[in-house]
Amino acid sequence: MFRVLFMAFAAVFLAAQVQADTSDDSMESLIRQESRALNAASSAHLQRLVTPASASSVKSMRYDANWLATQPVESGGRDWTCLTEALYFEARGESIKGQVAVAEVILNRVDSPRYPDSVCGVVNQGCQFSYTCDGHSEAMHESGAEAQVGKIAAVMLEGAPRELTDGATHYHTVAVNPRWASAFPMTAQIGVHRFYRQPLQISMN
Repeated sequence: MFRVLFMAFAAVFLAAQVQADTSDDSMESLIRQESRALNAASSAHLQRLVTPASASSVKSMRYDANWLATQPVESGGRDWTCLTEALYFEARGESIKGQVAVAEVILNRVDSPRYPDSVCGVVNQGCQFSYTCDGHSEAMHESGAEAQVGKIAAVMLEGAPRELTDGATHYHTVAVNPRWASAFPMTAQIGVHRFYRQPLQISMN
């Protein structure tokens, strides 16, 4: 049931995205491509996408240190640990907005049928996040930075709004120019990171 509902949604969304001069054959090809991705998705992905989100204690997100200081210190749980580590190693030098934006990308991937359905699965998939493959220790030595990203990880996992990156699933620093960046629409630039949303019809294979 979940698979049928989501496939119907994907077909409607694709139809809205394709320009008016797109041929019927091209449309059918795009829908077949997306259907293959959906068929490979786990039931957990599909269930999460068609189930209303539970009520969150985080109704709004303020991107300043004073607001963040009022949030409780959280610890424990694999997803929290993985998200905290990712934010620390990928974005601890960024502003609070920059750190939240990176968290949005990771959680957007968790919600996508294209990627693993847990934070740890997303973070540790291949070498998508460079710190997991650089051979360096993953010990966090800056206690202040660790505490800040830990709080950000907690509020994002509690359901804080994702309003900075417009559904981005990718990012890179301004120092590099990956091949995929020319094919994906850029949705935001925050600090030294540029954010992109992967179109439904484009495969990374």
